[in-house]
Amino acid sequence: MHHRNRHLALLCAAACALPTAALAQSNGGTQFGDPDATAPTALPARDAVLLGNTMHVRGTISGAGGRTVVVERREAGGAWQQAATAVAAEDGSFDAAWKTDHIGHFALRARAAPSDGGGSAAAAAALPTSAVTVFRSSIATWFGPGFYGHRTACGQTLTHRLLGVAHRSLPCGTKVALLYKGRTITVPVVDRGPFAHGASYDLTSATAAALGVTQTARIGAVRAG
Repeated sequence: MHHRNRHLALLCAAACALPTAALAQSNGGTQFGDPDATAPTALPARDAVLLGNTMHVRGTISGAGGRTVVVERREAGGAWQQAATAVAAEDGSFDAAWKTDHIGHFALRARAAPSDGGGSAAAAAALPTSAVTVFRSSIATWFGPGFYGHRTACGQTLTHRLLGVAHRSLPCGTKVALLYKGRTITVPVVDRGPFAHGASYDLTSATAAALGVTQTARIGAVRAG
């Protein structure tokens, strides 16, 4: 995997401008789990990182020269938590290194720590955010040939077009985001397994093809919702 140091740019002016980075979404239009879906493709994973690796958050905050910049993360519906800090250069530019310690989908924001220790909650709430996904490293196999036409444990007919993964315990239909060599796709759980090679996920042949997986491989995985 090539995600040891990813970079997320939060470019800020006097009032922060919108972030230039945005989370790569799933493959626009392909119906996940649909046996009639055609030509599934994975998108480039722009703001994605493996758990335990470091993501650099860079930007500029006008007037923050010499002050501490705080990078905060928030899970959906959760509170903002400090992820990293850095001291801004004289021109307000900063580079904060976040060593990822939680998996999931997060909003990130950067703000200058107030010199008096206070700060307006309303001002913080108005800051722009950028999305990032932190994946857990997992072993994945793939399946298909020899099983086409069979019913999966989740009640679907396996075809060479069926997008999905097998998992031993996640409920059928659970959406899982997958990351492999800079590409990402979100698919549902459609079967049970895998039961060999120490793997956590078994990709359908369509999912493996979309990601470029041709053999047992280490991928990133996280529940999508």
